[in-house]
Amino acid sequence: MAVFTPVSRHQLESWLAHYPVGALEDFEGIASGIENSNFFVDTDAGRWVLTLFERLSADKLPFYLELMRHLASRGIACPDPVTDRHGGLHSTLAGRPAALVTRLRGSGVIQPVVSQCVAVGRLLARMHLAARDYPGTEPNARGLSWWEKAAPEVMPFLTPAQAELLKRELALQKAFAQTDDCRDLPRSAVHADLFRDNVLFEGETLGGVIDFYFAGVDTWIFDLAVTCNDWCINDANGAFDPPRLAAMLKAYEDERPLLEIEHAAWPLMLRAAALRFWLSRLHDLHLPRPAEKLTPKDPTHFERILRDRAASADSGHGTRNLQGADACR
Repeated sequence: MAVFTPVSRHQLESWLAHYPVGALEDFEGIASGIENSNFFVDTDAGRWVLTLFERLSADKLPFYLELMRHLASRGIACPDPVTDRHGGLHSTLAGRPAALVTRLRGSGVIQPVVSQCVAVGRLLARMHLAARDYPGTEPNARGLSWWEKAAPEVMPFLTPAQAELLKRELALQKAFAQTDDCRDLPRSAVHADLFRDNVLFEGETLGGVIDFYFAGVDTWIFDLAVTCNDWCINDANGAFDPPRLAAMLKAYEDERPLLEIEHAAWPLMLRAAALRFWLSRLHDLHLPRPAEKLTPKDPTHFERILRDRAASADSGHGTRNLQGADACR
């Protein structure tokens, strides 16, 4: 269980007394997640999710919590933070900043099907459009600045071939970040972590999107690349599954057609998305934090994806779908 900070029943009951959510009936730690301590909380008035923030400071929380409120108010199916009796969105529990949000129905997906990729593509585009007028300005905490900091920290643990891959890909991303094309890409607050376990389904019915605590201002095309790199792949080798990829991209573009500069940036953004998660998993594996129980995710999964995206870009076949047209156009 990825619970870094344990909470007693007495502590939780005292804390919940400040929220209009009824009396505590039961609670349990949530096994998934590697950044925060999460709990399911049942009261006589409903079901909720409690998060204790292990890295985010209290002054950073409004960006994430208000983003969820903003999206929920615009019809996006996502958790809606509960305000306490004084109107606050967070307070302190067990020495950590903590927040309570509504609990959505459904569970994460293990093996996505085409219809689910359609639903996620449509949802992601609507999220981007809904976030256009969100005023928060917090940058992506696991963006380029973090990559530059984390890369030398994990470098001693890599083989020469892995070190060369990391240096090459980081240099490419740094160079692109300095271009006008990169600066002109549409952007807003984005989820930045829209993996299968962060979208809930009941069968093929979409329940909603959860876990916005890696959100930050970044480009929409990067957010789309993160999503496709998880939902639309063959898990054995990291290569794209063409029907799922084509379905997600079409569903996204049915809601928001991509710009030409986004088409051009697509292969590099697929590599950026793979690099981000390869690097973060390397960091979690080799430089872990103590927790009651935490199993780091396998970095080689995203190393395979990164190598596949790089090879596809180099060969010129990285953005082709079954019809032979560019997958992003």
